[in-house]
Amino acid sequence: MKKVSISEKLNLIHDHWHPRIAGELNGQQIRLVKVKGEFPFHKHDHEDEMFLVIKGDLILEFQDKQVGLSESEFLIVPKGTLHRPIAKEEAHLMMFVTAGNVNTGDLTNELTREAESLERI
Repeated sequence: MKKVSISEKLNLIHDHWHPRIAGELNGQQIRLVKVKGEFPFHKHDHEDEMFLVIKGDLILEFQDKQVGLSESEFLIVPKGTLHRPIAKEEAHLMMFVTAGNVNTGDLTNELTREAESLERI
């Protein structure tokens, strides 16, 4: 057992939309990521995703609405739900996802990070 400082781990991240693994439990990964701008619409057919805002603000856009999240707020996006994260300014997120989760879900592009290639911090 080893305690983890979220702020120290986030200080190791210097890019956007490239999640890092900060921990694992019960088949889930705790991922930290810095985001800025718009991520493409995508969905995860077989897994839910939890977005927890550590710093800044995040908008989660869906087909029929947008949900704004501020620091210390989270939202669980159900599997199969088309969504797009947007951060007008840099935001720091903690995500809880299934260990095999590909960040772009059903979409493959330059932002795609396969689960097995993610760096552990």
